[in-house]
Amino acid sequence: MLILMGLNTPREDIEKVKQKIISKNCTPHEIPGSSKLAIGITGPSNNLNEEDFLLMESVEEVVRITKQYKLVSREMKPEDTIINIGKEKIGGEELTIIAGPCSVESREQLFEVAGQLKEIGINFLRAGAYKPRTSPYSFQGLKEKGLEFLNEVKKELGMIIVTEVKDTQTLPLIFEVADVIQIGARNMQNFSLLEQAGRLSKTILLKRGLAATVEDLLMSAEYILSQGNYNVILCERGIRTFETSTRNTLDLNAIPVIKKNTHLPVIVDPSHGIGMWDKVSPMAMASVACGADGLMIEVHSHPEQALSDGFQSLTPENFKKLLIKLKQLAPVVDKKVKLNV
Repeated sequence: MLILMGLNTPREDIEKVKQKIISKNCTPHEIPGSSKLAIGITGPSNNLNEEDFLLMESVEEVVRITKQYKLVSREMKPEDTIINIGKEKIGGEELTIIAGPCSVESREQLFEVAGQLKEIGINFLRAGAYKPRTSPYSFQGLKEKGLEFLNEVKKELGMIIVTEVKDTQTLPLIFEVADVIQIGARNMQNFSLLEQAGRLSKTILLKRGLAATVEDLLMSAEYILSQGNYNVILCERGIRTFETSTRNTLDLNAIPVIKKNTHLPVIVDPSHGIGMWDKVSPMAMASVACGADGLMIEVHSHPEQALSDGFQSLTPENFKKLLIKLKQLAPVVDKKVKLNV
């Protein structure tokens, strides 16, 4: 259920509505919009009576939400959510570019690629300190030492850090360093992790699972929002199909469908989506054409030496070539790319 009130509604009236919701064993979620203030309701809302709220001061409308996911739906919030991180915005007219190596491998490696990215105007650095891998014998990341290096980059270069959390035990450590906490594909339905992430005051980047439907992804996002954290970015990174000629099948169909059904920003990871460095550029272009709010791209100064995902990583030189193309494409889909290329 959704209760709509005016933007200038007295705080006293808002609190009365919220207290009534709580008295019915439900949870209120205050969601400011551009023209209305919405109070979303989660919990056993089927037992609520619309007329009870319509009689309250300042309540303009009461709407039943028909979808299984509530807080992430367009019914709950028609306007696009724009997430502010420092001076950067995710969502809206500017195309967000997140780039960096798959893993933190050493201090030298991290600073080399971070410096090259910063020089061309990339402010979001992605790199994993903890790496959940398919094989227990593969490189698992530098862990706490990797976080130390990421924190140094954050302080010295002023970059926004995007890094993956592996489990609930490491979440507090990640929280101290990351500006954006990534929940990877294999953890998309780790409900304990989703709930704990929902109680944090950090932006969460939620990747679609390997065999997850669009509704599965949105329901996982609902877990986070239901705990009070409304700063969630969704990421399409390819799903597993019968096709074996690429690493995954990048489901570009999903982008306009997700955008239709949710107000949350949506980015695409073409590196994992196709898994072949020379095909990342066309898939990145296609992602933007489909309406993505941003891209996450793996960039490594020496891909041939990478300890993970080197085959799908662009060199800084090839990354620059892609950015030039994106800068030309962006205006066609009403986006902007503000980079030094």
